[in-house]
Amino acid sequence: MTLMQTEATAAALAAPATEQAQKFVLTLSCAEQAGIVQAVTTFLFERGFNIDEHQQFDDSLRQTLHLRTAFSGSPDLTPETLAAEFAPVADRFGMKFSFHDQTQQRVLVMVSKFGHCLNDLIFRWRGGTLGGELVAVVSNHETHRAMAEAAGLPFIYLPVTPDTKADAEAKLLDLVDEYQADLVVLARYMQVLSDDLCRALEGRAINIHHSFLPGFKGARPYHQAYDRGVKLVGATAHYVTADLDEGPIIEQEVIRVDHTYGPAQLSTVGQDAEALALSRAVRWHCQHRVLLDDTSTVVFR
Repeated sequence: MTLMQTEATAAALAAPATEQAQKFVLTLSCAEQAGIVQAVTTFLFERGFNIDEHQQFDDSLRQTLHLRTAFSGSPDLTPETLAAEFAPVADRFGMKFSFHDQTQQRVLVMVSKFGHCLNDLIFRWRGGTLGGELVAVVSNHETHRAMAEAAGLPFIYLPVTPDTKADAEAKLLDLVDEYQADLVVLARYMQVLSDDLCRALEGRAINIHHSFLPGFKGARPYHQAYDRGVKLVGATAHYVTADLDEGPIIEQEVIRVDHTYGPAQLSTVGQDAEALALSRAVRWHCQHRVLLDDTSTVVFR
């Protein structure tokens, strides 16, 4: 190595590391009107940001606009700072908006006796394709302790009876705070949440329902499907609300079947649909691709 190469190498090692560009997402909804996209892009350009991804939906029926813009740039700004600076723009257009950084969302999973959705979430998380970070598993049964702990996840047994329901739900909220969970996923958690808990988790709890909603509600859905001779088996991932199984739908998955499928086979196929729909809903939520629109959603895939 020459003297010049040695000096160049030493200088490179001594130089401060280049600051990593911070990544953010802006989501907004407002009434349709001229100048919205220009206002957003001008705001980002003036602060030296680069737009990495932009999607919008102009709802001509409701005359509203929904927008998601991912951008990167200055590491010195925070979502809170950006929100404060963007407020005058939002006021001008009557926008409902949020800024998010693109750090991984922390996900707490709840499960009962059926483990297929939990197993799928763990598999995708460990493979880096879930879009969020699993932080704990909570269950009213001990059935899946080994599965959770084998994945390195804390397993919290939280039994629920009519007499202990209120205390159990208070403990659950404590666990959400303790694990700093951004999202709670009901991965076939077979307990009805109280209205108060649904309100406390509004917009940050996703449930998987074992059918297309609103069909085949309640117990034994695959037996109901068999009795009706269905030709499609589906599953619905939706946000949790106080109205049981009526929350805004994020994703639905369907698999074609025929008259040869008995209840057990329908259940097996249905579990595949449940795992697919739930994992997509979790990923899209964690990537800030789901915008609530009253009782429905806009999903930028």
